[in-house]
Amino acid sequence: MTESIHPTAVIDEPCAIGEGTRIWHFSHVCAGATIGIQCSLGQNTFVAAGVVIGDRVKIQNNVSIYDGVTVEDDVFLGPSCVLTNITNPRAQVSRRHLFEPTRICRGATIGANATLLSGVTIGCYAFIGAGAVVCSNVPDYALMLGVPSRQQGWMSRHGHRLSPGDDGCCKCPESGWHYKETGPGQFCCLDHAEEAPLPADMALGKTPYPDFGR
Repeated sequence: MTESIHPTAVIDEPCAIGEGTRIWHFSHVCAGATIGIQCSLGQNTFVAAGVVIGDRVKIQNNVSIYDGVTVEDDVFLGPSCVLTNITNPRAQVSRRHLFEPTRICRGATIGANATLLSGVTIGCYAFIGAGAVVCSNVPDYALMLGVPSRQQGWMSRHGHRLSPGDDGCCKCPESGWHYKETGPGQFCCLDHAEEAPLPADMALGKTPYPDFGR
């Protein structure tokens, strides 16, 4: 399998596009960008020079990823989310040499129309709700909602809000895996290595979210 690029997409050379990646209508990938394997770039995606995108990343329509932004493996970027690289932009003042690095770590989800201010790091498997504005670093597995965003709990790798049981552990209703807060702002999965891929039988969702009784 090779990459699939729609005829309306513009791909500037040289750039690196991994096997199995799909780039859809009216997208633009600039020279010097690196995109991993099995990614999907939705309609009207822009990827600037120097951007690094990991493997199996899903980018929905109308997302621009600017120089200074790093997207790790298995990240989901919702429609029209906003990623920035300068805190105080001015048309009259050039700050192209002062880009502030923004990192979205493995497995994180950025909701539709959410905004990440420059220089933040979004932790592994964090979940940024639709329309949220993130102004500071986000811990692994954190659920962030609101403007400005505040942590409203923890999420499982399968995207479920977790509640602690009597033993202090949280159980994901979809996977059955257990999670626990191990320290202030620290949360981990007890049943599966965080850097390991999901087992094949858990990678395909079988139950709609409302059916979990949320």
